Amino acid sequence: MVDAADALRDAQSRFEQRLTRDERVEPKDWMPDGYRRTLIRQISQHAHSEVIGMQPEGSWITRAPSLERKLILLAKVQDEGGHGLYLYGAAETLGASRDDMIDALHEGRAKYSSIFNYPALTWADIGAIGWLVDSAAIVNQIPLQRCSYGPYARAMVRICKEESFHQRQGYDIMLTLARGTAAQKAMAQDALNRWWWPTLMMFGPPDAESDHNSESFAWKIKRYGNDELRQKFIDQAVPQAEVLDLTIPDPELAWDEASGHYRIGPIDWDEFRRVVAGDGPCNRQRLAHHRRVREDGAWVREAVEAHADKTRARGLRARVGTGSR
Repeated sequence: MVDAADALRDAQSRFEQRLTRDERVEPKDWMPDGYRRTLIRQISQHAHSEVIGMQPEGSWITRAPSLERKLILLAKVQDEGGHGLYLYGAAETLGASRDDMIDALHEGRAKYSSIFNYPALTWADIGAIGWLVDSAAIVNQIPLQRCSYGPYARAMVRICKEESFHQRQGYDIMLTLARGTAAQKAMAQDALNRWWWPTLMMFGPPDAESDHNSESFAWKIKRYGNDELRQKFIDQAVPQAEVLDLTIPDPELAWDEASGHYRIGPIDWDEFRRVVAGDGPCNRQRLAHHRRVREDGAWVREAVEAHADKTRARGLRARVGTGSR
């Protein structure tokens, strides 16, 4: 007779063999508790980031400079809401509760991307967010299409396709401004100055300081380190800035012939830690808005649940009636 310890070791062995073969783990498969917890933490944080990220751009929909720009931005913000839904759904396949995830966000037990705690002050900021922030998101998220957990990997395929549209619209805004009047080009440069360093921080702390790297690599949730992904983004963004004829706000930026990469000056990790800890320019505003909207929408969720209950009850009565004849 196989005892519980032997059964657990056998399940663990099969799980590790599946990862070795690069096979996907699906919701009904056995998985270690740590793997499940790590995925719930990462996927819920990703979902929170998508939804909170709607706020800075959503505030510019009515102020966009043309009807076409309004429609494009509206579509983008709608996409971000959809991304949040995909990701909350992926986390729910792991047994997480949507309400519990959102409660964790509101109570400060869950985080979202630090980048969304900065204000969008001008229309050029919407361009910078699309160009820089969404470019960084694509660099981060393309490897997640190979994540070992199936629902998360599959969600990323669609999300990355939509993010590529978001990046193009942002770059188009920056290109239009950079080729416009002197004041418009100055506005684009100012946005780049303010968003460059926070975007680099988006990739997370240096690998040596990251708390979750070793397990995420071992479980093939994560394929590349923060530093490697950050470098890839820098190498892509610098030539794009040159096309725009805008200046990266880093006097130490230089091409390193030996490594084949751009080298940058020091990142202010103290600022990053302050923002992650809740002391960024917009942390309190972002969470207060999210709480208010969730409370305002409670009646909609209650109505949907009541309708679902009635539908189930009617179905049950119909089945009982059919069975009695």
